[in-house]
Amino acid sequence: MNTLSNKEHINQTITLCLPVVATQMGHIITGMVDNIFLGQLGKTEQAAGILANNVYVLLLVFSIGVSYASTPLVSMAHVNNDVKEKASLFKNSLALNGIISVILFLMLFFLTPFIEYLKQPADVVALTKPYIDVLIFSIIPISVFFTCKQYAEGLSNTKAAMYISVVGNLLNIVLNYCMIYGKCGLPELNYMGSVWATFIARCFMAVAFLYYIFKSRSTNEIKEVYSQVKVSWDKMKELARIGINAGLQFTFEVAAFAIAGFMAGVCGKEQLDAHGITLSIAALTYMFGSGISSASTIRVGNFFAANDKDGVRKAGNAGIKLVLIAMGFFAIVFILFSHQLPKIFSTDPAILELSAQLLIIAALFQLFDGLQVTSIGILRGMGDVKFPTWVTLVGYWVIALPLAYFLAFTLKMEVVGIWYALLIALVFVGIVLFYRYRFLVRK
Repeated sequence: MNTLSNKEHINQTITLCLPVVATQMGHIITGMVDNIFLGQLGKTEQAAGILANNVYVLLLVFSIGVSYASTPLVSMAHVNNDVKEKASLFKNSLALNGIISVILFLMLFFLTPFIEYLKQPADVVALTKPYIDVLIFSIIPISVFFTCKQYAEGLSNTKAAMYISVVGNLLNIVLNYCMIYGKCGLPELNYMGSVWATFIARCFMAVAFLYYIFKSRSTNEIKEVYSQVKVSWDKMKELARIGINAGLQFTFEVAAFAIAGFMAGVCGKEQLDAHGITLSIAALTYMFGSGISSASTIRVGNFFAANDKDGVRKAGNAGIKLVLIAMGFFAIVFILFSHQLPKIFSTDPAILELSAQLLIIAALFQLFDGLQVTSIGILRGMGDVKFPTWVTLVGYWVIALPLAYFLAFTLKMEVVGIWYALLIALVFVGIVLFYRYRFLVRK
């Protein structure tokens, strides 16, 4: 039976989640840095980067979601001190995620020529095609990085990913500047320098994390038995059962935002830029919710593996309380600084004014965005993966996208209508998943 107080549960969740938040923010900052540098070149270049990432992220998030399968399983093996099982989970995760990333790469490669049919501005599409041809290669190193990250988090080691992400982001910033403007002896690649910088930084992060797993004292225990375990269909199927549901949950939400970006692009490049800027800011704060969610998965998973029902309840409640406090704070920040934050990305008056309107809507859904992602993390720690998948499908694809189309094009609300539709979907998903968690705890 769990003997920790509610305060101790909150403190432990904070300690565990802060490095995860820093890591998650690092990945968003990579996109924000690219966005800022491209914005200095012009709104067409910035729109091209946003459009390329909207297409790319449609499949990338599925790969990331699949990698999340290993965390609760590694956590259980760690609680039971089963080193061979941990080695097997890591090797099979690498194999499964590698196969999926290659498949997704090929899908992106063959889908790229169809970008021109998305009814985006012609000059934006012309710049997007060569940009995304480079961007899609980074899906493979990202898959390796997240496989290592989720394995380390299953061991309750959340700091390794943070340190590697920080170094990777610093490298991305330096390379963006040098490769766009031709500094430090590197070629001047203009806007294409940004995507090459991102690709190189992500390759570094993947290689660095693999090296860490096998060399660090905190993770290298699997090195001695790694050659003894085999890649097996049964183990990959076990990982896929959890991972594909997690991947679909990520995909349903992120794809809804990406398709919303395509709708915004139909309305004009200013609308697309405003959507991309606001989404970059909202995605940064979302990482706090995502970090708390990951910490909750680890802690709830540990108590669940030990059959400690009171620990599951208290750990889950600690995550919910933390995310509501954090996202409530960001909602206030969005409202108070709605006109100042977009100036980081653009100087165009029309884009800035529209971004300020969208930030107010983003402020309204902060609490529900945090609630839904943390509830998903708690439910994943309890082994409940199918129900959240169906809820996210209904929320984002049955409610958000049809409503976004209706508000944007039928009622002529354009990108503002799109964001109101996303708000309504997040409210629905957040409330339903929270009550699912409460139901299972009572049950």
